[in-house]
Amino acid sequence: MSTTPIVQFGTSRFLQAHVDLFLSQATDALGPVTVVQSSGDSARARRLAALAAPEGYPVRIRGIRNGQVIDCEQRVHSVLRTLSTATDWSAITCIVTEEAQIILSNTSDAGFRPAPADMGEVFDQSMSFPAKLTHLLWARFRENARPIQVMPTELIARNGDVLRRLVLDLARPLSPDFADWVSADVTFVNSLVDRIVSEAIEPAGAVAEPYALWAIEDCPGLLLPCTDPAIQVVPALAPVETRKLYLLNLGHSYLVDGWLARGKTGAETVRDLMETPAILDDLKSLYDKEVLPAFVAAGMAEEAIAYIDTVLDRFANPFLAHRLADIAQNHEEKLERRIAAFVDWATQQGSDAAMPRLRRISQRERIE
Repeated sequence: MSTTPIVQFGTSRFLQAHVDLFLSQATDALGPVTVVQSSGDSARARRLAALAAPEGYPVRIRGIRNGQVIDCEQRVHSVLRTLSTATDWSAITCIVTEEAQIILSNTSDAGFRPAPADMGEVFDQSMSFPAKLTHLLWARFRENARPIQVMPTELIARNGDVLRRLVLDLARPLSPDFADWVSADVTFVNSLVDRIVSEAIEPAGAVAEPYALWAIEDCPGLLLPCTDPAIQVVPALAPVETRKLYLLNLGHSYLVDGWLARGKTGAETVRDLMETPAILDDLKSLYDKEVLPAFVAAGMAEEAIAYIDTVLDRFANPFLAHRLADIAQNHEEKLERRIAAFVDWATQQGSDAAMPRLRRISQRERIE
């Protein structure tokens, strides 16, 4: 079997329709992928096997791009083998030690949470993902100490920096020399991913929107797994994070706030709201009169205008059942991070927009 320079932790439908799809489409991919299931969930064994099927697995791209309906299917062939930490630890250790140049992950926020077993000196399946990664790096250090790159895609701010700190905290008790090697020769890359993957296809595959982004923060010695129009190397992630939070996420929470105020009537999905002319007009007005002036003041007007166009296309996706009830979870916390924080940020940028709708929500949130 061929070697796999990319080792991926996570079997999510997001990864199937994002990173793995990019690798399959690219003519310059670093190589095929070993996918590792870190949860050890035996119920997902069928999916694990199907990911590496010779015929590949399907990804359906369905939605709107530049006002045009996109509805097509592609097959993904980038996954060469699949393994589970619960049953294949020795094989995984060998692959990470001898083959891997890049380790990718998307293990969910919960996968980063410390576990009681994390401080153990030997591998335990109940360890968190950072602890499992530490033990794999520990094996590589003892065997050959070759440099390696780690690229988390979890939706955690500064995800590379966070994972690096967690690994170093676990590496020091194992060996000071090992911790020094992690600091010097393991590159942890910060990135931000963005694509709505709405449905799974059984046993493997997914339905995703046309829009996709993998923003990767540049750093010394950065190794890209492949090139793709969705992969953008940026000098800093902060502007990308700002656009996503204060345009896409703010828009979602603004729409949900109105839906809740109307007693959750008249719509079930974001698409339903976009089909209501008065609500669509109100959202466009909000972006134009209250949100965009802050981006103009911050010198980010061109990027913001282009991104708003993609957001409106994504909200109107006729194939995507993005439920308002799902977005409404933890609504008050989201209002604080997405709307109240935006009002503060807009003021700091010197925006002179009155922002009556956003200020009303912001003030209500802080009074409550």
